[in-house]
Amino acid sequence: MCGMRRREFITLLGGVAASWPLAARAQQADRVRRVGVLTGFAKDDPESQRRVTAFLRGLRELGWWDGRNVRVDFRWGAGDYNRIRTYAKELVSLNPDVILVNSSSVLLPLRKETLTIPIVFVQVNDPVGSGLVASLAHPGGNITGFTPAEFSLSGKSLEALKEIAPGTTRVMVFLDASSPPMVGMLRSIEAAGRALRVQVSAATVTNVAEIEPAVEVFAQEPNGALIVLATPFSNAHRALLIALAAKHQLPAIYPYRYFVAEGGLASYGVDPADQYRQAASYIDRILRGTKPGDLPVQQPTKFELVINLKTAKMLGLDVPATLLGRADEVIE
Repeated sequence: MCGMRRREFITLLGGVAASWPLAARAQQADRVRRVGVLTGFAKDDPESQRRVTAFLRGLRELGWWDGRNVRVDFRWGAGDYNRIRTYAKELVSLNPDVILVNSSSVLLPLRKETLTIPIVFVQVNDPVGSGLVASLAHPGGNITGFTPAEFSLSGKSLEALKEIAPGTTRVMVFLDASSPPMVGMLRSIEAAGRALRVQVSAATVTNVAEIEPAVEVFAQEPNGALIVLATPFSNAHRALLIALAAKHQLPAIYPYRYFVAEGGLASYGVDPADQYRQAASYIDRILRGTKPGDLPVQQPTKFELVINLKTAKMLGLDVPATLLGRADEVIE
């Protein structure tokens, strides 16, 4: 009888032990996951809210609801690089399951804070050349995401600008010199400039007080135009850049549609909100156990050309019908 009791006890103990991993997995599945979001935008910027809406909708479609089974912690850099560095430290200290970031200017300071927490990026150019991932197909490490373009896209922006404003012989490029991909983008614009006989110069302003003097000095010579590259700084101060381009009668091309919707002349690039929606799918896979280094960096397949005809008329430009026909959207 004692032997039977012993056997029953051993059997019972074995059953309990076998159930431990299942219980642990159930507890893990029920755990509220934590997602950090670090962006260079201001919280009250309509464009930032459009992107966040796309991201949260993407998460919900995959079964993740903010406030239910996932907690999303947002940090807004508002184009202030010191603030971005502070928030990078803060988010890492929260030890989230994964962090979403936009742009190299936001990713680089975050990478200095962690080499282990999974990071999904959007709008980061040349992640391989910047040393952020080993390759597009096999990123390795803790970082993967969605790149907006190859460097050649920057050259195509100058080509489109030259079509809209054929009298252009000089362009000034607004960029962030601290971001390695910006150098490659500038080189692409310079190469296009040589082919189009357009002189290219760079404006590496670091604070808002430097923007107006830089434009005013450049505008003193005729036949000038502006190219604004995508950075947290240019996004934060886009209203000023658009106003200065109008004041000095400078044709300008921007990285995204919302610049044009707010009065800019033209834009050529991807739809950032679409990349945020796609990023939700990678975050879903990481939360379910996939390593970020096993998720290939995705490149866009669709670029949109947007032209503001009202602004073109204000600048005295007659946009060719062939270019209007190629445009994805014409704002009148």
